Amino acid sequence: MMLRVCCEQFAPPEALIREQVPIPEPEAGEVQVKISAAGVGFVDGLMIQGLYQVKPPLPYYPGSEFAGQISAVGAHVSQWTVGDRVMGFTSNGAFADFLTTDARTLVALPDNLDDATAAGMYINYATALYGLRDCGRLQAGETLLVLGAAGGVGSAAIAVAKAMGAQVIAAASSAEKRTAALSFGADHVIDYSQPDWREHLKVLTKAQGLNMIYDPVGGDASETSFRSLSPGGRLLVVGFASGTIAKLPLNLALLKRSSVVGVDWGGEVRANPDINAELMTTLMEWIAADKLQPAAVTRRPMDSFREALSDQLEGKIVGKLVLRN
Repeated sequence: MMLRVCCEQFAPPEALIREQVPIPEPEAGEVQVKISAAGVGFVDGLMIQGLYQVKPPLPYYPGSEFAGQISAVGAHVSQWTVGDRVMGFTSNGAFADFLTTDARTLVALPDNLDDATAAGMYINYATALYGLRDCGRLQAGETLLVLGAAGGVGSAAIAVAKAMGAQVIAAASSAEKRTAALSFGADHVIDYSQPDWREHLKVLTKAQGLNMIYDPVGGDASETSFRSLSPGGRLLVVGFASGTIAKLPLNLALLKRSSVVGVDWGGEVRANPDINAELMTTLMEWIAADKLQPAAVTRRPMDSFREALSDQLEGKIVGKLVLRN
């Protein structure tokens, strides 16, 4: 028997339960993974409340990112053996002791990547590489502003951008979060809760402006940062953690000769499934070669899932949140 987190009704995290169920056995083409850690995202808190753009059928079993060891192998699986360290992405059920998944979707972990860090990487780092490289065409030496820089999405963007040779300015709203952003690899930090933060950007960029903005926040920060782009700059729209979708005056794009680019990793994967393997291979190669330094994660025990999800929703988490078994 094993434990897994269950959402019986759409409600805040306090209503979640942890139930005991049989350990699933892998079918043909699948493997069973003993989960050592599972990543937690802002979306998880929305899903359990029925507030995400897609409502899952109930009961729903939260958790989509995980890392651990293969504990059993189904028929017709030759690429994995019991004991292999892996990370993966699933539609649900990662807040558990075990899960079964398609063997083809797993990623082998390099020796210098621990399970907890790996468990929080899949979505945010794949999104960052796809957004910065494929959508934004970030070049070495360019200056990037990362909004919401102290969260899981922002910290991944900082790490990937530094691996690509960019100069990174991290925007965060508290001294603690700005200190964290520097520890993630940012070159400079800025308090974007201050009304004059655009003036500070001018100082940091020596009045040359930004080349790119990585924006998972939305709201007023989107327009303020867009006004700080240099000609030919790119605003990457990643999400709307502020709860407000910005309405940019399009004359700004015309006058600044700049672009607004949507970054939808999930949509790209659905349209082009092969891209995921390439993204993850690149990231793992960079980590193995010490080119990419993943940001530190916030670790909580799995049995603290209710409090952890509440803190995630309230913006209290610094870095990526990971639940450990």
